[in-house]
Amino acid sequence: MTQDQVADAMDWSLSKIIRIETGAVGISTNDVRALLSLYGIHSPDRLHELVELARASRQPSWWSKYREDISPQFLQFIEYEQAASVLRTYEPLLIPGLLQTEEYAAGVMRELADPGRAAEIIQNRIKIRLTRQRLLDQTVPPTSFFVLDESAVRRLVGEQNVAQSQLARLINLANRPSITIEVVPFSVGLHRGMLEQFNILEFPDPEDGDILFRETSRDLILSHDEAGEISGYREVFEHLRNISLGPDNTLAFITDLAKQVS
Repeated sequence: MTQDQVADAMDWSLSKIIRIETGAVGISTNDVRALLSLYGIHSPDRLHELVELARASRQPSWWSKYREDISPQFLQFIEYEQAASVLRTYEPLLIPGLLQTEEYAAGVMRELADPGRAAEIIQNRIKIRLTRQRLLDQTVPPTSFFVLDESAVRRLVGEQNVAQSQLARLINLANRPSITIEVVPFSVGLHRGMLEQFNILEFPDPEDGDILFRETSRDLILSHDEAGEISGYREVFEHLRNISLGPDNTLAFITDLAKQVS
């Protein structure tokens, strides 16, 4: 059915249909039931699932109160990240946000903040980063793969105690069955991932396409799999894993580094 046909059948405005389908507005449970009836969806299980999703979507999310502190692109990334079943993250320069300690995150936020940035905004961004990390502690956490360049591990922010606690957190997380951490050592020389960080998010429903997120010095880029872009980044990610130390040797490397800074 076209949007015009649905609008006529439901006695709704065309703009309402467009806003619902683009996610610009939420949808009530009554409207979901009416649409499903129109579309011929009568399975009790499917009806219950979609009605519950509609009900949940109308509840305020934890990140909604920070809308003034982060860009719309990053806000959307958080929404996708919270729903993902598989996370693939590559970082050439810094410890990934989901793996950072509070002290490390504070150091990064303050050092890299634009001059004149309000302290309240910086503090809120630190809170956002730490709250995002809760997804790793869920009963069923996403399967997470983190590949770091060796420079990200060695360039620890702040005083010695910051490095100690950050390395201890990496060791703790690397021992979790849902998390894989791998370091690409300096010894491999130049490699394909040196110039940019990126995240690839996958979702439990195979009909939901993967999401690519890149953060540059000037912009945040969130894209769906257009023209095979994500498959190219996936190839780069697997290449980085292949040239890395691997999970076991990475854990040994980080453990040895922790001893050096203790």
